[in-house]
Amino acid sequence: MPSERNAMQPYILIVYYSRTGGTANLARFIARGVASDGRFEARVRTVPVVSADTDRTLPAIPEEGAIYCDKEDLANCSGLALGSPTRFGNMAAPLKYFLDSTGDLWLQHTLVGKPAAVFCSSGSQHGGQESTLLSMMLPLLHHGMLILGLPYSESALNTTADGGGPYGASHVSGVDGHAGLSADEQTLAQALGRWLAETAGQLGETAGRLAET
Repeated sequence: MPSERNAMQPYILIVYYSRTGGTANLARFIARGVASDGRFEARVRTVPVVSADTDRTLPAIPEEGAIYCDKEDLANCSGLALGSPTRFGNMAAPLKYFLDSTGDLWLQHTLVGKPAAVFCSSGSQHGGQESTLLSMMLPLLHHGMLILGLPYSESALNTTADGGGPYGASHVSGVDGHAGLSADEQTLAQALGRWLAETAGQLGETAGRLAET
């Protein structure tokens, strides 16, 4: 996975919340897909938990895994992949809390015209994946982002018996919370990252040509 060795390199931001590791693993494979395009860094970020204890404070940097996303990461990205486990057919509260803090970016139209995609995980095959993916699209549409799904030209989409669908990449963890991705889930997550990077690159090239005219 690419590092942040070059602060000037354009990047695709991959932001997720994960409790048992399934959504985090999807983020890693999406990052591989982004990296395969060769034009963008894959910048992986997470969000902190939401605590009911108002006296609780969390360290600024998690003890392990991806560091926390901030609004500067979001403002300067060339594209966005947003991921969450399902919570009764909706995105998890920590991710919603983070998105609710981006009103200033909405006012400034910061994300307008940038491509975005979504991904999720659930405990069962019919555990609300599609509604969760759709719930994550709504704030991105309000930000004016261009929503990408997975096209059926991806052959694994036609054969998968696990996660993955036209709305985005997904993972079925099963009742034991197994975080490992199936072969199809890995393939489709990488395809989503590659598709997101390709689209961001094409949009950037078009904007560059328009600026020259």
